[in-house]
Amino acid sequence: MALKCVAIDDEPLALELIRNYVSRFPVLQLLQTFEDAVSGAEYLRNNPIDLLFVDINMPDITGIDLVRSLVSKPMVIFTTAYKNFAFEGFELEAIDYLLKPIDVKRFGKAIEKAIDYYRYKTATAAESKDESLYVHSEYRMVKINMKDIEYIESMEDYIKIHLQFDKTILTLMPLKKVLEKLPEDKFQRIHRSYIIPVNKIISIQNRKVKLPGIELPISDSYVDFARRWMKM
Repeated sequence: MALKCVAIDDEPLALELIRNYVSRFPVLQLLQTFEDAVSGAEYLRNNPIDLLFVDINMPDITGIDLVRSLVSKPMVIFTTAYKNFAFEGFELEAIDYLLKPIDVKRFGKAIEKAIDYYRYKTATAAESKDESLYVHSEYRMVKINMKDIEYIESMEDYIKIHLQFDKTILTLMPLKKVLEKLPEDKFQRIHRSYIIPVNKIISIQNRKVKLPGIELPISDSYVDFARRWMKM
């Protein structure tokens, strides 16, 4: 496996640092670097790649606007000199954000995420043994083991994924969309606000599902599931 990469940054020293770091990872193949965002965008429109390193703050086009303009979007790692980067980048589902000056260990962690996500996207159902869910939280790609999910709660435009040991992850996504990412035989929607893992049901009674540590309501639209479960 070799991930084809491009780096775009108007700072020559920043590009040189990325070249240096990329050379330490045999899995990465750096095809081109650009100090000019317009030229970089034109190259990307005509050449498919796997991973893009792009600076957010550039004089002609921001990295966010550049990525948004692409019809075919690669995995993206944004780089920035500012701690407070634009919220708009969230919708672009970036793999990670790296704060300049970029530390090589932090760079390595971002690459691990990219490799992990690439394998997840390209694996067939037969090849995939690790059942995971990828969501964006705190401007980064987060991997969640499905077996750790206790339940998923809708909060208007966001969802809160409740995990083991009272850990939660908040992500901008409708409940319907996350349900599409989950195995149909292992997760069930029971309410317009809740999705639960079927194997963690303790009991169902009076239109309520008892899970470890919590009871959740079953709405009228999903009572058929409750009847099927009780027959099992």
